[in-house]
Amino acid sequence: MNEPSTQPAQQADIGDYLKLGACTAVMAQPILADALTVHPAVAAQVGIGVLYNLVKYTAPAFIFGILYTTLARRELTYGTYLRQQWHALFVPTIWWTLIYLVLMPQLQQGSPFQNWKGFLWCFVNGNAAPHLWYNTMMLQFIILMPLFWAIGRWCQYHPHRGELVLMVTILITGLWLWFYDTQIFHGPQMQHWYLFDRFFVSFLIFGVCGVLAWVFRSRFDHLITRWWPGLVGLLLLCFWWTNRELFSYGFPVELGNAPYYKPSMTLYAFAVIGLLAALCLAQVKRYRPFTRFVHRFAGMAYKAYLSNVCWSTLLWLSFGRQLTTWSPLLGIVVVYLLTWPLSFGSAFGLHCLWTAVKQRSQRVRETV
Repeated sequence: MNEPSTQPAQQADIGDYLKLGACTAVMAQPILADALTVHPAVAAQVGIGVLYNLVKYTAPAFIFGILYTTLARRELTYGTYLRQQWHALFVPTIWWTLIYLVLMPQLQQGSPFQNWKGFLWCFVNGNAAPHLWYNTMMLQFIILMPLFWAIGRWCQYHPHRGELVLMVTILITGLWLWFYDTQIFHGPQMQHWYLFDRFFVSFLIFGVCGVLAWVFRSRFDHLITRWWPGLVGLLLLCFWWTNRELFSYGFPVELGNAPYYKPSMTLYAFAVIGLLAALCLAQVKRYRPFTRFVHRFAGMAYKAYLSNVCWSTLLWLSFGRQLTTWSPLLGIVVVYLLTWPLSFGSAFGLHCLWTAVKQRSQRVRETV
């Protein structure tokens, strides 16, 4: 906003790196959760817990990336933006939610539906599959995008306003984390208020920081490029912190004891976001061919994310459980290395199929 973008159309930006990095990492989470169900040895549980914490930056990175990239496209009107997102995000979400509820009902979280009201409730609250809670949260940011555009316009050319917005957001986040820790996470409302984890306020700070990173991108890029070694130190410190917290609950390891809504996880996510941004800036500056790969695949990251649990579940049921029982590390690696290409392959394949159907339908209409 404070200067014109010179980014080539086919070259990635920071948002692309964050979205693809988040999608690549998040595919490991359900596989790690499945691996714990075979009751591995304590040493294997430690490894699974460490790996889980390593990839536990995904939702914050995706939200940051979405806001960063969307602010870069400031020429959009809200109506145009919603129409684009309806086809890009809402329609795939509807179809994949139906697939999970109808064809894979065993993946439901919470209380499985017993009637049509329960079906509709699972459909909208993200309980249709382990990863769909994120869609419920992220789509709130899509609907509220005018608020973030307004923040960007208000802060434009006024760094002190950006500092004020950041301080207020940090305060809100601090109060929210305190509330979640005392009332929900092992708190008195743990069972009744569990849906609060998909309320957009939980990730508000990442959305606002994505906005500010674009609005003040010259300063942001300079700081990230200069201070990335400090981010490495912060990442290592927070990674130790998150693992210490997780294993303080003892064994068997429960991945539910590693939620996003803790200061340690929040700082860890910011460290990863900063390092992925630094990687992007370094590669874009050198015109690396990899940036075009990131740009293309980031556009399919959300659709690949929607399908990843379907693929990992099919792989798990076919051979993954037996392989992981025999060798937890080998099972996790093999299932993951197959899930990633299947998820992105289905995303690109369905996109090409739908594009062909639309083009054929258009030609038919033109000839009528």
